[in-house]
Amino acid sequence: MVRTLLVRGMLAGLVAALAAWVFAYLVGEPALDGGIAYEDALAAGAAAEEPLVGRGIQSTVGLLVALLIYGVAVGGIFALVHAAVYGRVGRLSARATSAVLALVAFVVVVLVPFVKYPSNPPASSEHSTIGLRSGSFVLMVVLSVAVAVAAVAVGRRLVARLGAWNGVLLAVLGYLVVVSAVGALLPTVAETPPDFPAPVLYDFRLATLGVQTVLWAVLGLLFGALVQGRTRTRSSAGLS
Repeated sequence: MVRTLLVRGMLAGLVAALAAWVFAYLVGEPALDGGIAYEDALAAGAAAEEPLVGRGIQSTVGLLVALLIYGVAVGGIFALVHAAVYGRVGRLSARATSAVLALVAFVVVVLVPFVKYPSNPPASSEHSTIGLRSGSFVLMVVLSVAVAVAAVAVGRRLVARLGAWNGVLLAVLGYLVVVSAVGALLPTVAETPPDFPAPVLYDFRLATLGVQTVLWAVLGLLFGALVQGRTRTRSSAGLS
């Protein structure tokens, strides 16, 4: 059973990655090109090194491979988490559980860390701070997930005592308060040049957030459809 769910999750992640790649190529590439144009303008007159992989490969095959690996991995993890929470948090169907889980995961794994450490296009950050930015971002993701898990555990107890509405509301508020405090304690990296084009920065960040939105939305809806069909098949078999 778990193996079947894992395969379906990876399949849903694969399809979600393809959809995210189409969005990234159509919407994200123009903003990325704007950052590269700014970088080229700064390097004008200097001896520029040829990249090992050309932009044509980076924006097509390279981007697709990276998203496929990410999508399949996320889909597998998503399937395992779905198997763990289905039937234990509320009385939602398998499809509804998948949709809610995808929404929560998007907020916890993507949106909250993005608020603290938004993505930056080329030439908008310094190479010397890559380690700090990457480490801080990963730490923010890990802590956000840990706080969310604790909020779910506390929320279940609050629901039993105070009812569903009050319990869920207090758990969400608790998560927001704690994760806000965590974000405030983590280092802030503000290094975008003052003359960097604001529209390029805005469009790039919006596009990267859009890629994640497409991926998680397709993953949640498609995986929910796959497991819902399986649930109906098992229910029909049990009645026959």
